[in-house]
Amino acid sequence: MLKDPGAVAAAGRRIPRIYALADQESLGGLTLVEAVKSMTGEGVRWIQIRAKRSFDDELAADLEGCCRAVEGSEVELWVNDRPDLARLFPVHGVHLGQDDLEPEAARRVVGPERMIGRSTHNEDQVSEADADGAVDVIAIGPVFSTTGKRDPENVVGLEGVRRARHLTRKPLVAIGGINEHRLGDVLAAGADSVAMLGAVCRGDIGANCRRLVALAEGSS
Repeated sequence: MLKDPGAVAAAGRRIPRIYALADQESLGGLTLVEAVKSMTGEGVRWIQIRAKRSFDDELAADLEGCCRAVEGSEVELWVNDRPDLARLFPVHGVHLGQDDLEPEAARRVVGPERMIGRSTHNEDQVSEADADGAVDVIAIGPVFSTTGKRDPENVVGLEGVRRARHLTRKPLVAIGGINEHRLGDVLAAGADSVAMLGAVCRGDIGANCRRLVALAEGSS
């Protein structure tokens, strides 16, 4: 588990280039645990668990299973929206949207050892997250039109990624509608990492991960 979030925040481009989202609603017949098992060992090192419709006990059971699935690997898990559950399991961090618990309050819940990511959708939100000492990683998006969320924000485009890059030295994750054909352009625009949902979860998850990691490494 991460011992010094600030050290990673300062490291910038050392964070994984591909940040996979295991989204319960996008997995078809697979469980979250099965999806994480398919991702593990394929080069992906950050996986976010997202289950918007799960009850607390269901998500807790899934998190426990996912943590077991990545034991002994280089994979680090993130939890979407739930600092309370992130505190209970050996995960790397919690990711917060603009309508979730404020980062400072989440920090009091998860403590100093777990990272906190923050979604942003415009320059003001990026600047706010940059100034927030509780935020370790900033996500900017949606970069392109996406079906991964029911009520997506307005797209920011590649120019939005470039502007965000100029506004922060913290690790920057681009998210939203990014596929293998757009991956190189997004990284070139200044993103340190690219969060990918559909490109990972639809089809053969293991093969998708191998291909995306290879493409990202080729864009370095």
